[in-house]
Amino acid sequence: MQLPFPQVIPDEDARERGRKMFAGETTFLKGVVAMDGLPPDDRVEICFAGRSNVGKSSLINALTGRKGIARASNTPGRTQEINFFTLANLYLVDLPGYGFANAPVAVVEKWQRLMRAYLSGRANLRRAFLLIDARHGIKEVDDEIMGLLDRAAVPFQTVLTKIDKVKAGDRDRMLETLRTGLSRHPAAFPEIVLTSSEKGDGIADLRAVIEGID
Repeated sequence: MQLPFPQVIPDEDARERGRKMFAGETTFLKGVVAMDGLPPDDRVEICFAGRSNVGKSSLINALTGRKGIARASNTPGRTQEINFFTLANLYLVDLPGYGFANAPVAVVEKWQRLMRAYLSGRANLRRAFLLIDARHGIKEVDDEIMGLLDRAAVPFQTVLTKIDKVKAGDRDRMLETLRTGLSRHPAAFPEIVLTSSEKGDGIADLRAVIEGID
């Protein structure tokens, strides 16, 4: 019997389409600090969400093959805007990290309100990629964001990050817990992507998934 929420395993044709897509130029478009600053909703849009320091910027850099296109930092909360990138006829969106952030409380609250408003009110958002650190699994704040996406009817797909940091046995136990948690969320996409930005694991798989979204 197949496990619920299996790992994504694209075929070679899908991987090649994904490679070609991400071989094109990715361009930083703008950083947005208020909903009225969002670009026109004239193309398919996907976003990357996750707790502070989960590895969103590193993942975007690995996907695009450009180390500095998204600013990566060991300081939680560095991304304080909604950052838009263009790739082909697609917006890639890097959201502020939620949860702990090394910034004043008022600033944290402001950018997290913006993130929540975006997730619940962007008509052309086709899928949210929800990043979960493989070392820690789902936290309460992740579950809150999943609930928000359920209510907004925005499909979200779980991307495990930093899988190279976890032993196989620990990863299997964490995946079992993750699958149980996802089963409570109707907006959860039924496949999981396992990645390591540092080692390159799963990057081709995620490119293939993104290329197939329309």
